[in-house]
Amino acid sequence: MTENFWKDKYPAGIASEINPDQYPNIQAVLKESCQRFADKPAFSNMGKTLTYGELYELSGAFAAYLQQHTDLQPGDRIAVQLPNVLQYPVVVFGAMRAGLVVVNTNPLYTAREMEHQFNDSGAKALVSLANMAHLAEQVLPKTGIKTVIITEVGDMLSPLKRLLINTLVKHVKKMVPAYHLPQSVKLTTALAKGRGQAVKEVSPAGGDVAVLQYTGGTTGVAKGAMLTHRNLVANMLQARAMMASDMQEGREVIITPLPLYHIYAFTFHCMAMMLIGNHNVLITNPRDLPGMIKDLAKYKFSGFVGLNTLFVALCNNEDFKKLDFSALKVTLSGGMALQQATAERWTQVTGSPVCEGYGMTETSPVASVNPIQNIQIGTIGIPVPSTQCKVIDDAGNELPLGAVGELCVKGPQVMKGYWQRQDATDEILDAEGWLKTGDIAVIQDDGYMRIVDRKKDMILVSGFNVYPNELEDVLAALPGVLQCAAIGVPDDKSGEAIKLFVVVKPGEALSKEQVMQHMRANVTGYKVPKAVEFRDMLPATNVGKILRRELRDEELKKMGKK
Repeated sequence: MTENFWKDKYPAGIASEINPDQYPNIQAVLKESCQRFADKPAFSNMGKTLTYGELYELSGAFAAYLQQHTDLQPGDRIAVQLPNVLQYPVVVFGAMRAGLVVVNTNPLYTAREMEHQFNDSGAKALVSLANMAHLAEQVLPKTGIKTVIITEVGDMLSPLKRLLINTLVKHVKKMVPAYHLPQSVKLTTALAKGRGQAVKEVSPAGGDVAVLQYTGGTTGVAKGAMLTHRNLVANMLQARAMMASDMQEGREVIITPLPLYHIYAFTFHCMAMMLIGNHNVLITNPRDLPGMIKDLAKYKFSGFVGLNTLFVALCNNEDFKKLDFSALKVTLSGGMALQQATAERWTQVTGSPVCEGYGMTETSPVASVNPIQNIQIGTIGIPVPSTQCKVIDDAGNELPLGAVGELCVKGPQVMKGYWQRQDATDEILDAEGWLKTGDIAVIQDDGYMRIVDRKKDMILVSGFNVYPNELEDVLAALPGVLQCAAIGVPDDKSGEAIKLFVVVKPGEALSKEQVMQHMRANVTGYKVPKAVEFRDMLPATNVGKILRRELRDEELKKMGKK
């Protein structure tokens, strides 16, 4: 379908085309917003608020430190391994102002996952929370990282509160395992050294990479999606266009429970909300529902960004239901499919409809969204401005409205390609700029799109991509495993849960607990399986390729879903 198809149907929703070259780079947006909204709150966390003016000052101090006290050069990669704390935007924007490429890294990664990402990206620097520094100590000797900056949870708070919070986390809750990184510098020290020093503001070209965002794409080992300044500026402008009638610049308070290192929250909160000067309330640990609800009670919030799992948990909490939702006008859902029952329950509890969108890491991420004034639950809405979508058959032919095929997306937010993986890039991105999403979809007659299924075997756990190949590689390393397979099965809480099938080597014994222990030691929490089943054999093709689809069909049949 051409872009005009949607423009003709929804002139108000699609708005005018955006100009992705309106700003030369992210730094230009940041500078303009921080001047324009200098006294407005930008980010709040643990009772402390940074204004846009303070964000610019602190990010400048960090940029000056990187430029004048390290050997890092523009274009070098810096891994940022932080949860939702005030340090995150300071470090990310400071790194960008120094000309560095940000490599977002999940703080929950195991040492094995960290090692792969640091080496694959060629990272030369790391900013990490002290809670994860013991893993960095194991990994860094095997990488090219020389500059290491460590921060504690409370480092951006007032001196007394900082001392209290950091002491509580370290000595009472025992959440900071001992580590020895003599080469590391404290973030507080780095900021003090950079404060007041001149920043040589770097001005990258629009086509230069701003962020390496790791994803499995549609299959396999994690790859770095090269998101350029132009990609991210385009997605900021696209998000603003779609929300123009509902969000007032410099006046909205947006709750931020999803991790900023994930592309969805990164682009929405650090990019789109920065463009329009809105206030992001960072939730460091959304699993702590009582703590999160206590934070929510302090704000008259007008926007909430979440996903199905979180909406379910909150709607089942009595204290959440007692909150004041009178200012809430926009609830956005992404990262995983929104269930109709969940959307209805959320609206019933909060009075706010849930607006679902669609995207991938490779599309920076927003490709389509439901116009807020005209939501169709169960659909992913219509393409954002300057974006085209189509569905194709296996031969690559475009299919008509109502036909089911693979969804393809084209627009200025589509990535440059995968970092140092031209073959993987060529598999999903053609010469004309069309990106094959790997998702099976249908475009309805009214222009709204629905995701029907996924083409590949990727498992989606609470909005996070999990790749069977990786899980099977990890499990195969456990002595006693002859064959194994990983699949996703429907789960009310997380959308999908991981189930492993294991064939044990003849004459050897293996327990479920041994398998679980091995997985917990080698993969992040959301990749740990919920179920393990031992079998004598697994279904396979005549050349020995295990048929995951067959296993999945069996499970669905057992659950009465097929």
